Amino acid sequence: MNYQTQYVSPLGIITILTDDQAILGLWFENQKHFGAKYGLDQIPTAATPLHTQATAWLDRYFAGQHPDPRDLPLAPAGTPFQQQVFTILQTIPYGQTYTYQQIADRISATDHHTAPRAVGGAVGHNPISIIIPCHRVVGSDGNLTGYAGGIDRKIWLLHHESALLA
Repeated sequence: MNYQTQYVSPLGIITILTDDQAILGLWFENQKHFGAKYGLDQIPTAATPLHTQATAWLDRYFAGQHPDPRDLPLAPAGTPFQQQVFTILQTIPYGQTYTYQQIADRISATDHHTAPRAVGGAVGHNPISIIIPCHRVVGSDGNLTGYAGGIDRKIWLLHHESALLA
């Protein structure tokens, strides 16, 4: 069974979706791809132990600590290719950025040739924002390309991590 709860962040309300074993989604209110496929209006609100773990992780993150996404049980929905991208995203260190090309190169080195545009498509459908840090991905020229939560939030998150100089 799935459960949801809300977290009040410095960037607005975040919905956290879990099942009995893992975190399935984390979206900003009004975010593009906002959990529509889960039918959030039909999912009960309940603070489960997984929600407690997720909110503690977010509290540490917004306090300026560097929690590791791999410390949480995550189960982002996606194709095998998207799963590969989500796994790489979890390895981007706090305060650093990768380009779409760098991620494509990592996939190409172990699997098959991958275009940065394909990586961008996967990054844009990351269902677990912040925890799977898709905001740390930038264009090859350092350009802050799209972010489903909004470019202003991406800028805020990168400043928060000091990945962008003010």
